[in-house]
Amino acid sequence: MRYLMTTKASDTVPDESLYIEMGKFVEELTAAGVLLATGGLEPGGVRVTSSGEEITVTDGPFTEAKEAVAGFALVEVRSKEEVIELARRFREIVGDGESVIQQVFGP
Repeated sequence: MRYLMTTKASDTVPDESLYIEMGKFVEELTAAGVLLATGGLEPGGVRVTSSGEEITVTDGPFTEAKEAVAGFALVEVRSKEEVIELARRFREIVGDGESVIQQVFGP
């Protein structure tokens, strides 16, 4: 089962120990074959919408900074419980904030 885990931006300024702990976590998940992809996301982005034959392209940002998705991890695990445990461990490392887990369907 594949899941996309996203995390919202935080007001907290990361310190060096956070980067060290996250590096260890990422290495562990990579070695276990669980982590498929990870990365940070720019705060802006581009929105493409369609209505009938009309396509509209709008530059971001679209949400307040505290609501923007700051990063993601795509993981492959055996169960929903396992991905929830990974998200718990992630939150313990990065501290207060919000993460969202969504199952990815398809090939």
